[in-house]
Amino acid sequence: MTSAASPHLTGGLNTLVIRGRVDADRAELTPRGELVHGCADVLARTLDELPPGVTRVELDMADVHFMDTAGLQFLDVLGDFRRRRSLTVTVTNWNGQPRRILELAGLDTADPLAGPDTQGADTKGPDSHGADDTQGPALTTSAVALERAERLHVLQEEVAQLRQAIASRPVIDQARGILMATHGCTSEQAWHILRETSQLSNTKLRDVAAAVTASAEADGPAPPAALRTALQTAIARRRKG
Repeated sequence: MTSAASPHLTGGLNTLVIRGRVDADRAELTPRGELVHGCADVLARTLDELPPGVTRVELDMADVHFMDTAGLQFLDVLGDFRRRRSLTVTVTNWNGQPRRILELAGLDTADPLAGPDTQGADTKGPDSHGADDTQGPALTTSAVALERAERLHVLQEEVAQLRQAIASRPVIDQARGILMATHGCTSEQAWHILRETSQLSNTKLRDVAAAVTASAEADGPAPPAALRTALQTAIARRRKG
């Protein structure tokens, strides 16, 4: 007999939904959306609602399309649940950006609950029988911790860049639409105008787009003089081209 477990749980503004079902002693969960702030709480509530007879939990992550460092908390909740209930938990089908985050964090994408890959971290060789055995594990742990900290730093930088790109996309698309309507150019030409204006005025592309969008509103402010000059130059060049 098949029953439903946590059929619809959401976190924040529907950033994560976990659907699932229980079949005998196996629970199949399908998260959908983003592993961001609050995702661990959504997962914890879902796991708490599973029947006590469940001995295996399978998560299919194919529908998770974005993950930041909060996704590591998601995995921590799963790991704690697995240890507390002494059951089998699998987390499979990582794709795209979430898979890249796991790789940057040094986790096995086939079994991220196993923790960082420490293969080769043992610094003791076959001829080290006379060495002080109390120092080896401490040194190994320190090296692994340092490597993971470095990987997490890279991960955080990449996530920040992705977040900035995602946040910038709507305003850039709006600015392209305004340029297309105002100057009769194509989408590609509008993109080149924005990029060239950014280069000529030494202004971030997102700031150029925001200025163009704001100036198109009723009583909106005109772009700064330097930016306006660069924009006019870029538009003129596109017309000649």
